Amino acid sequence: MPVSIPRRAFLRSTGVALALPCLEAMQVRGADANNGTDKKRRMVAICTYLGMHNPYLIPTKAGRDYEMTPYLEAISDFRDDLTVFSGLSHPDVDGGHSSVSSFLTAAPHPGSSSFKNSISLDQFAAEQLASNTRFSYLALSTNGGGLSWTRGGVRIPTDDRPSRLFAKLFLNGTPEEIQQQVRRLKEGQSIMDLVRGQAKQLERQLGKQDREKLGEYFSAVRDLEGRLLQAEEWSRKPKPKVNYKMPRDVTDKADFVARLKLMFDLAHLALETDSTRIITLSISGTNLVPPISGVSTDWHNLSHHGKDPQKLEQLKIIELEKMRLLNEFLTKLKKSPEDDETLLDKTMVLFGSNLGNASSHNTRDLPILLAGGGFRHGQHLAFDREKHPPLCNVYVSMLQQLGLDVNSFASGTGPLNGLESKS
Repeated sequence: MPVSIPRRAFLRSTGVALALPCLEAMQVRGADANNGTDKKRRMVAICTYLGMHNPYLIPTKAGRDYEMTPYLEAISDFRDDLTVFSGLSHPDVDGGHSSVSSFLTAAPHPGSSSFKNSISLDQFAAEQLASNTRFSYLALSTNGGGLSWTRGGVRIPTDDRPSRLFAKLFLNGTPEEIQQQVRRLKEGQSIMDLVRGQAKQLERQLGKQDREKLGEYFSAVRDLEGRLLQAEEWSRKPKPKVNYKMPRDVTDKADFVARLKLMFDLAHLALETDSTRIITLSISGTNLVPPISGVSTDWHNLSHHGKDPQKLEQLKIIELEKMRLLNEFLTKLKKSPEDDETLLDKTMVLFGSNLGNASSHNTRDLPILLAGGGFRHGQHLAFDREKHPPLCNVYVSMLQQLGLDVNSFASGTGPLNGLESKS
């Protein structure tokens, strides 16, 4: 007769597995894992928390001969390397500023008290891709919370201090520190062996449904053991050397320009050294006045411009700085050769916001750009803001471009019509 095991007690008994999601998909790896090739496909997803003023960004004309807008002028060198989207949004994602939680997950009603998030785009990809890099992903932010969420709906902490991120990526520890790290990893493996033994003893006492759940648990245990072994291998390998000085952290929280520049620099170095292939970056707005000439009002206040011309003029200065820094990042990717292509050719860069109109906290008609990554770009794909495919269809296209055999993700029902791969 099946034994009744309190869920809370069982989770305590498994200890190290408490934070693990149910990882059914982890046994299905990307196409590169199956055929033994490594095409180094990459993805960067960037969200600017306080939106973008759409009239300064989105063209009024659809197609390939669209007119340049003030913000697109700032990245005009990449007209043929990017696609502009308009009219897209996540169905049932509301909640104003809280919608940032659903930017890469599309989980509905993030502002509700019963909200439960789901896995983010980057983590879904990281689960399934063959990991040939030291870090399966990097979750970055200029300040505060990030965009990455586990399958269990837990937000992943971000790296928001450039000095620590640089050390994580490029500084080797002493032999003693490396040995200590290896010892910790081995201790983790021995814990997993103990937990697995306890679980097997329970299996004989469980009903069919619980045995199936336990099978999923075993799958997660095996995957974590593989990750621990891989981490041990990487801990013994020297980190790459880069021609870049240890960055100093920017203590002024209002200076998002300096903070964002450092994060873009380090993101580029992480991709260039193949330290990771998946990055998220949250550009956090503040209630402080950015130290930018011509700006005298705090950023959050300016985002609630109410079409006030003076506020819009200051907001334009701030948002042009974001576009300037994006341009620098794309330029570095395009100037970085790899094999017979460039890093931009192999890296999808998604740039957008969880807010379509920050002034009214509206989450419809989100500003979305997609650059690089091997798509046929050079167009403005415009959709009816009331009758449109879900934004997650773009995410499905991105996952497929990474080589994953998927046809859906969150609210996405298939790849986005009109967004085509070059190959």
